[in-house]
Amino acid sequence: MRVLAFDTATRRTAVGLRDIDTGANVCMLGELDLSAADDPPDGGRPGHAQRLLSLVDELMKGGGAGWDSIERIAVGVGPGTFTGLRIGIASAQALAAATGVPLVGVSTLRSLALSAHDREPTRATLAVIDARRGEAFVAGWAAGEDPLSVDPAIAPRVLTPEQLAAVAAASGTGTQVVGDGALKFRELLEGAGVVVPDPDSPLHRVSAREHCRLAVLAAPSTDGRIEPEYLRLPDAELAKA
Repeated sequence: MRVLAFDTATRRTAVGLRDIDTGANVCMLGELDLSAADDPPDGGRPGHAQRLLSLVDELMKGGGAGWDSIERIAVGVGPGTFTGLRIGIASAQALAAATGVPLVGVSTLRSLALSAHDREPTRATLAVIDARRGEAFVAGWAAGEDPLSVDPAIAPRVLTPEQLAAVAAASGTGTQVVGDGALKFRELLEGAGVVVPDPDSPLHRVSAREHCRLAVLAAPSTDGRIEPEYLRLPDAELAKA
């Protein structure tokens, strides 16, 4: 199955285009395996609105793929920033409506955990995304549990740094913690006895390549719509309240 996937839940704009074996082993790849991303500079604003569709176009042309060859579109549903999710999901819905390609939503936290599990499959895994306002979005898988096909032992939730440290400590020493939230709260997490990869590790950055794998297992939307996983109210609604 040829899958186009992208994610705008974090500051990074990530796009992937992959052929995935839909047989017994959905980890196997076909001929096409491309990815691209846009990372804003420190202090810069995310470039989702400006870069997403251009990255999609670049990958499609680079892979020699026409829309008639795409069998599924996948979009990250977060959790993440309200604006980022809105841009990604609206773009995915528009592309699916225009092309008639089935559309699925993929958990950004699960995708992060899947990449980490591939690297260290015997470790427990926590995926952590910076939720801003001093909080973190978190989900976790026990040691040996494959995020490709197993639901998280720690369901997606929003936590304070202190709550995150407590969850990390309860996960056990040797747990690997990945994502931009893991870097933001690195000192607390390492104090809880878990392992945070080096800051330059690709495990901390969302890759839409894993979205493609997860998309094969997901049921397409029946009405062409995808719901984001916000986990909390948008800033505007909180301010209004």
